[in-house]
Amino acid sequence: MASGKGKVTVVGAGNVGANTARRIAEKDLADRVVLTDIVEGLPQGIALDIGQSAAVEGFSARIEGTNDYADTAGSDVVVITAGLPRQPGMSRMDLLDKNSEIMTTVTEQITEHSPESIIIVVSNPLDEMTYLASAVSGFPKERVMGMAGVLDSSRLRYFIAEVLEAEPASVDAITLGSHGDQMVALPGNATVDGRPLRELVDESTLAELFQRTRDGGAEIVGLLKKGSAFYAPSSSAAAMVKAVLGDTKEVLPACAWTTGQYGVSDVYLGVPASLGANGVAGIVELDITEEEKAQLGEAAEAIRSKCRELDARR
Repeated sequence: MASGKGKVTVVGAGNVGANTARRIAEKDLADRVVLTDIVEGLPQGIALDIGQSAAVEGFSARIEGTNDYADTAGSDVVVITAGLPRQPGMSRMDLLDKNSEIMTTVTEQITEHSPESIIIVVSNPLDEMTYLASAVSGFPKERVMGMAGVLDSSRLRYFIAEVLEAEPASVDAITLGSHGDQMVALPGNATVDGRPLRELVDESTLAELFQRTRDGGAEIVGLLKKGSAFYAPSSSAAAMVKAVLGDTKEVLPACAWTTGQYGVSDVYLGVPASLGANGVAGIVELDITEEEKAQLGEAAEAIRSKCRELDARR
C-alpha cells in the first residue's frame, strides 16, 4: 500500500458516503473504490455518475456500486458511514441504539470479506461506534479508528480564519477528546501564519470559537432542516484514507485506542495519531496543560461509560 494505491470500500451511499467515495476517486487515492448500500440501485447510480466525471476531472480510479458485500472482498481500507443522520434537536447520542445495530451488521460483513482491512468509522455517535466496530471485528486495535478530530479541527481552523480574515490553510489548530460536547480544544497549540492564536484574539473570542466548533455539526443540521453535514466530513475521511494507503505516517487527530497516553488507557479517544499502512502507527503526546489533560480524562470516562452500555446490550 505504500504506493498510495489499493482498494477502498465505502459503506453507506448517503451524502457522506457518496462524497467520500467521490473524493477518494477524484484524488486517485485508490485503484478501486466500491460504494455499497442496502438500497438497491442507489450505490450503483451514484458510482456510475461519479465514474462519468472521470474524463472531465482527470482521474483513473475505478468506482463501482453494489448491494453485495462479496464485491467489497479484499479491501485495504473500509470507511463506514452507514447509519441514521442527525435531525434537528437530536444529539449524537440519540443515535446510539439504532446505529449500533447497523454498525454490528456492517462490521460482521467487513470482517468476513476483508479480514485484513483497516476500518475508519464515520458513523455517529463516533467514539462509541468506533469501539463497537473494534469489538465486533476483533481486529487489532490499531486497525480500527474513527474520523472526528480531522473534521473538528478543520471546522476550528475555518472559524479562526473567518474571524481573523486569514487563509484557512494558514491556521494550525487541533481538537482532541470526544466528538461532541466534550471536545477538547488546545489554544496553546493554535497558530495563524506561525503566530500564537492567543496573541491575536482575546479569551472571550477563543471561548466563542471553541463553542461554535463543538456545535459545528448541530449548526449545520439546524440550517439544513433535514440531514447533516457531508462536505467537510467526507474531506476529513478522505484525508485519513490518503494517510493509510500512502503509508505517510502523517499525524492527524483521530479516534484511536489509548494505552496510557495523556494518562488515559483502554478507551477509544480523539488523540493525535500517526497513520500508515497498518493503521495507527502511534499516538503523539503534545504538550498540553493540566486542565486540558483533565478534560481529556473526563471525555474518556464519558465514552467508557457509554461503551459499557453497548457491551451490556450485546
